[in-house]
Amino acid sequence: MKVLTEYAVSECVIKGSRFISEIFPVTTQNEAREMLKAQKTKYTDATHVVHAFTVGDTAGIMGMSDDGEPSGTAGRPVLDVLKGSGITNILLTVTRYFGGTLLGTGGLVHAYSGGAKDVLAVAKTEELVKKVNFVCVITYDKYDIIKRVSQEFHISNCIEDFQTDITINGTIYEAKKKLFADRVFDITQGKSEVIFE
Repeated sequence: MKVLTEYAVSECVIKGSRFISEIFPVTTQNEAREMLKAQKTKYTDATHVVHAFTVGDTAGIMGMSDDGEPSGTAGRPVLDVLKGSGITNILLTVTRYFGGTLLGTGGLVHAYSGGAKDVLAVAKTEELVKKVNFVCVITYDKYDIIKRVSQEFHISNCIEDFQTDITINGTIYEAKKKLFADRVFDITQGKSEVIFE
């Protein structure tokens, strides 16, 4: 499985109707629903905000809605494309501004699945790997070397707080956490310890 690393958008016009397809990284069903609410608030003037999402290590948690389009012509095709993508922890919305020409059921299925495929074609993803959050406190004289070591471990979401000492918060691959903790311990001669949450 893969996960989305950042937001992406694509847009197309079919017989006057404008379709805006967007993808968002999410980690829970509640987060997907909150993001959907934000989308509906953002596009209050749109005719439909169709969505589908998959969440979990195996994409086992799914949801979708036709949002007023004929049953099975919008949400289901978007979800089918999403399931076929091998991406989890993702919300995909397709917002439609009606252009005056009816597309028919086949046309709707084609438009919504096409919009989903288009935005997934520009998606930036990475392999789903378990990650853990950590915190460690180090002295200023060890900062440069710890910073270089951190880059070797592909630490993400790194936040540094410079006070009397430096507190580093970040996210690391679970498989690398012991090795990272041992390196920090060795570099600081046992004066700093990495605590995992």
